[in-house]
Amino acid sequence: QVQLVESGGGLVQAGESLRLSCIASGRSIGSYVMGWYRQAPGTRRELVAHIYNNGTTNYADSVKGRFTISRDNAKNTVYLQMTSLKPEDTAVYYCRSFYYTSDSWGRGTRVTVSS
Repeated sequence: QVQLVESGGGLVQAGESLRLSCIASGRSIGSYVMGWYRQAPGTRRELVAHIYNNGTTNYADSVKGRFTISRDNAKNTVYLQMTSLKPEDTAVYYCRSFYYTSDSWGRGTRVTVSS
């Protein structure tokens, strides 16, 4: 099973940037689909971005052009570069890995964007 630990969250002002990291342990993530999700208070957890093992990415419409997901398989790490942050990006951000029946989540890192 893969264990995931997110970091990099914090409090920023609107328009600023943050980079989140997700470090995996337990297995190499090279074959895994990796994703970032977020959950704001009182809402459902939603997809932010996925990156597949061939590097293909997909994004939620709300973050296209502002967020970039990337992976460094040698470091067993996935990143989420967030730019032009908006107050509506405020949420707990979770990392996810999945591959066939293996499906793991991290505990999340909080991002707060003030206006």
